[in-house]
Amino acid sequence: MLEHAQAVVDALQRFEFAYPFVMGGVWVAGALFFWWFEERRAATSLGPPLPSPCPRVAVIVPCHDEAPQIAETIRALRELRYPDYEIVAVDDGSTDETGRILESLAGHDPRFRVVRLRVNQGKAAALRAGVASTTAEYVICIDGDALLEEDAVGWMVHALTASDDTGAVTGNPRIRSRSTSLGRLQVGEFSTLVGLIKRAQMVLGYLFTVSGVVCGFRRRALADVGYWRSDVLTEDVDVTWRLQLAGWRVRFEPRALCWILTPETLRGLWRQRLRWATGSVQVFLGCLPRLLRWRSRGMWMMVGEYLMSTAWAFVAVTLTAIWLAAFLPGVSLPVSVGGLVPGEWGLMLGAIFLLQVAVGMALDRRYEPGVERYLPSVIGYPFAFWMLMALTVVVALPRALLRGRGRPAIWVSPDRGLSRNP
Repeated sequence: MLEHAQAVVDALQRFEFAYPFVMGGVWVAGALFFWWFEERRAATSLGPPLPSPCPRVAVIVPCHDEAPQIAETIRALRELRYPDYEIVAVDDGSTDETGRILESLAGHDPRFRVVRLRVNQGKAAALRAGVASTTAEYVICIDGDALLEEDAVGWMVHALTASDDTGAVTGNPRIRSRSTSLGRLQVGEFSTLVGLIKRAQMVLGYLFTVSGVVCGFRRRALADVGYWRSDVLTEDVDVTWRLQLAGWRVRFEPRALCWILTPETLRGLWRQRLRWATGSVQVFLGCLPRLLRWRSRGMWMMVGEYLMSTAWAFVAVTLTAIWLAAFLPGVSLPVSVGGLVPGEWGLMLGAIFLLQVAVGMALDRRYEPGVERYLPSVIGYPFAFWMLMALTVVVALPRALLRGRGRPAIWVSPDRGLSRNP
């Protein structure tokens, strides 16, 4: 019996190593394939190739208690290099000066309108209110603390109009919260993981999610799936899956840059990632009946990878707990774990991770010159983030099951970092 238990532990350790190693290679290969056949063709300095005539676009900014940064966000939107757009800011029951600031800004620009909701109803409700207030066929959605680059809307419209079956596009978030090591670490995360994985998923044909902080939609596609739902914590993941299940394509546009704020405290980071993990479980469970249909088989590879990553999280947490328990005085365990990453496997994992870092930063230097200077911060990413991410998944599963559906996901002001300068 003990030999059998040890054999199980050994097999789990092999999986703990093999999963990130194999997927790291897949992400790198896929990202390079996407860059070679798609991304390298267009030079960012030339600007986006816009259709003629340019379709009207509505930039929707859902807001809740965004007083410290909303004016900066609106100023950036007024500098967009796109010929025909309007700005719709939706104040969703803010308790600070957000509404007053928006009203004062609206008086100086005929392109800018404010929609005010008296009660906090959540981001999904705010986005629906914004779409309802415009007749534009294409809508770009950004958070109230994000700064769009001047050509970002043009690149997103270019992606949306590239084919009639494109329902959504996600932009390229760049981190501007860099006053702490945690903030600088996330700079590398978005280059070496987020951007890399989205490029690879484009090759596979399906994205796990648009980035809710910067995304664009074809209005007809949103109407087709019933817009955003208010009872999931990650409305961006939910609408992405439902669009793809309905037959719409979702694209990644790396040239659509958006500067965002992220948590720079462990508490803020934990809350953010736990919300993401819980919302992802909600979306999976809600979409499961449709995913099991044969016509949804195109998404099976993406969903399979999500399930594998969830299994990896449980395995990593379990093995780490066993390993730590062995150090407790008086504790004698029937099985042994050879460390967080067994033997020479650690060197191999480190090598594939450094390859991810190198490729990710090489691809993103085109959009953020000098990003490679954050390489020393990123080296500690596996130790600082892998276990944190695994813990959020383990906690999120029962949390999502207990939460269920039908309960509205209202706003909770996040940790936005301590400094906003790149």
